Amino acid sequence: MRKAAVTMLVLIFGLFLAAGAFADGATKEECVAKTKEAAQMILDKGLDEAVKEINNKQGKFVWKDTYVFLMDLDGKMLAHPMSPALIGQGLLDRKDKGEPGKLLFKEFVELAKTKGEGWSDYMWANPGDPKPRKKISFIYRVPGKDLLAGAGIWE
Repeated sequence: MRKAAVTMLVLIFGLFLAAGAFADGATKEECVAKTKEAAQMILDKGLDEAVKEINNKQGKFVWKDTYVFLMDLDGKMLAHPMSPALIGQGLLDRKDKGEPGKLLFKEFVELAKTKGEGWSDYMWANPGDPKPRKKISFIYRVPGKDLLAGAGIWE
């Protein structure tokens, strides 16, 4: 009886910890707000200032378990706080880890060019975890610019 009670307490405690971990994840609403905030910063303060802030791992565009990234509409990564090796690279030919034929960055660019904003799902490695997981990112074209900002949630 005592062993069952201890087991039950451990299980309940584990559920509370798991719930807390999920509560710390970014939301879709936050991704929309942060991408639009980054776009507004570009319009208000210029591209150089925005790139500097987006690349800052301790900055306002890195929160909970996600971050904003910035690309031009030619597919070149301009800012990425978690994968600085991507910065300066043309990524239109980069394939999704889950759907080998899917060109995820090309999809981002096409979404920005045609609709101006929207959601895209793909497989991506979460910082600190090399195994790719499903991610859904909001892509937003910076008004009047050939740029897009994106941010996503992990599923």
